[in-house]
Amino acid sequence: MAAERPERIVIVGAGPAGLATARAYREHGGAGELTLLGAERMLPYQRPPLTKGFLRGELDAEELPIESRRWFEDRGVCLRLAQSARAIDPAVGTVSLDGDVLAADAIVLATGSEPLRAKLPGIDHAAVMTMRTYADSVRIADSARRGACLLVLGTGFIGCEIAASLAMLGAGVTLVGQEPLPQAQRLGDGAGRRIAGWLADLGVRLVMDATVSAVHDGRTLELQDGRRLQADGVVLGTGVRPRAELAEQAGLALSDGAIAVDARMRARNSGASVLAVGDVACAHNAVAGRRLRVEHWGDALAHGEVAGRTLAGEDASWSSVPGFWSTIGERTLKHAAWGDGYDSERLVDHGGGSFTVWYARSDGVAVGVLTHERDGDYERGRELIAAGEPAP
Repeated sequence: MAAERPERIVIVGAGPAGLATARAYREHGGAGELTLLGAERMLPYQRPPLTKGFLRGELDAEELPIESRRWFEDRGVCLRLAQSARAIDPAVGTVSLDGDVLAADAIVLATGSEPLRAKLPGIDHAAVMTMRTYADSVRIADSARRGACLLVLGTGFIGCEIAASLAMLGAGVTLVGQEPLPQAQRLGDGAGRRIAGWLADLGVRLVMDATVSAVHDGRTLELQDGRRLQADGVVLGTGVRPRAELAEQAGLALSDGAIAVDARMRARNSGASVLAVGDVACAHNAVAGRRLRVEHWGDALAHGEVAGRTLAGEDASWSSVPGFWSTIGERTLKHAAWGDGYDSERLVDHGGGSFTVWYARSDGVAVGVLTHERDGDYERGRELIAAGEPAP
């Protein structure tokens, strides 16, 4: 199966990375037969609002789709919704669905990730909610609007965003995490203290340094120190894992639980026939000089752009510094980093709530930046990180 200027392309997954692949392929002259498979019934839609504006009722469901159905028709993209691939065969060139088999000269895996559930007794109870899809957001919002008290487990960006939005809806919210401060491991204590303050200002109760040992009836968290936290429901924000089963079954190489791909998004041991993009890809970054696994909307779009151009026969590679924005309540953080650690952090308080955190290696080279209301530092930080220059 040749993936250079293929005649038949099947993209498995209609999230941001899959849609970006289709868009870039057409925009850069790709004229082959193009099929986009989406597991949900909805048109491909924005996911960031699910924990923010949509969850709070500030955005209608009709505003979520990224493109109209007419967009797909006009560009000759065969959009097949409520369709999940059951297997791929790179050697033969097929994607197997329930009751159908599609022929493909190139297969793009954009299967994303799924919420991670810790191995805890009771974690699979029906009252324990996760956040990944439109339906998840609707369910959680309905619980909050009924005046429920909710426990949010996990202090990463998803957990913090959900907790803030639920509190803004008037729900009683307790945020539970293993860290001493929200996001302290990733962003450091300085940023963690500010995030904790923002959440507390919204009425979120914080329970930090807490290890959960069990979930009872989907409504009670039992902690290792004997405490029990009770509410009307539990929402998990405990991370995600790549949906890499199709690749694994097909014998593709994995790295860090995701599909190992080069900077052009091509899977390592599949020739040029299979590409992977977004959360399911552990991609080589041409500037970083190593593979990185990222779970950010913007990088899913960047992966898709590279994959689409690659399939259209262009010379493209992933070289941007990974980054994302996170809105907690009404406060937006902007973060860019290679994402595989730092040795030092330095917080600069600019007054009026504005701040910048610079992250560096032991030799002083910038490897990350975090800003709040300091866009100039964010852009400068991305440039310094890409260039391997010292942090300010």
